[in-house]
Amino acid sequence: MAIEIVAPGLGVTVQDQGRLGHYDVGIPPSGALDLFSAFAANLVVGNDEHLAVLEAAYMGPQLRFTAPAVVAVTGATMSVTVNGEPRPQWESFDVAADDLLGFGFLEAGARIYIAVAGGIDVPAVLGSRSTYTLGGFGGFAGRAVKVGDVLEVGAGTGRAGRQVPEHLRPTLAREQELRTVLGLYDYRLTERGLATLLETTWTLTPVADRIGFRYSGAELEWSPREQPFGAGSDPSNIVDAGYPLGSIQVPGGVEPIILHRDAVSGGGYAMVGTVTSADLDTVAQSSPGTRTRFRPVSLEEALEARADRRGRVEELRAVLA
Repeated sequence: MAIEIVAPGLGVTVQDQGRLGHYDVGIPPSGALDLFSAFAANLVVGNDEHLAVLEAAYMGPQLRFTAPAVVAVTGATMSVTVNGEPRPQWESFDVAADDLLGFGFLEAGARIYIAVAGGIDVPAVLGSRSTYTLGGFGGFAGRAVKVGDVLEVGAGTGRAGRQVPEHLRPTLAREQELRTVLGLYDYRLTERGLATLLETTWTLTPVADRIGFRYSGAELEWSPREQPFGAGSDPSNIVDAGYPLGSIQVPGGVEPIILHRDAVSGGGYAMVGTVTSADLDTVAQSSPGTRTRFRPVSLEEALEARADRRGRVEELRAVLA
């Protein structure tokens, strides 16, 4: 069977759990920005968790199915319809041949995930079906989908009526607190600059995509120094270093940027902190205007947060086994 793109939505790409093992040569992991929602969408339709789904930001697509299928939609809150009739989110449902899957306005969050039993069948590139649009590879022709594209679906059988329990669904709030491990370059901020970073309620700007999320709200003060050879003239410049996912950079001391799953792997801006891996799904579901605080945590607390997230994953596996 296949899916025809009737309307493309916004930034709709094929994604899975990511392309691991190539960051050292400059290829980011890509994959769903909200990994848990993509994982849940696959499990609820009966797929292996690593199969490919569709990710859409802010506006859903219109999809026509060439054969009967089992579908689920997770992530952001957005009304879901089949031929104009409402369907639930976080629950698998049937569609028939020639049915039209559509979406209403975004109500909360930022990104939805659409899974189909059998998975979106595109070639794997470097071990993943995820789209990396900057590199122009992976997914469907290395780009977002367009009107008239036809996406093949793999063989698979699902079952309608399976649900993700309410307590395992993410909270989609307009006020967020992100657990942050400070460093490696937070020492480049003055005491006042570091206090400003942590005490300011930052507002997500419209510059928020798969590469990074930019915030406004204050200006940070950097410690004066003579820039070392190889660093730029801006106080936030360093000699090039690697960027972990979730790195917080503040070019010029204004508008912190959280790097996400399509970001470059290194460069010349100081990383004043890193959002924990457990909170990157929360970042992914931030829409412009979301008010955000950075809460410093220790490495031990970050590892505990990761373990808690892993526990939610294991619980959902058990529920939908």
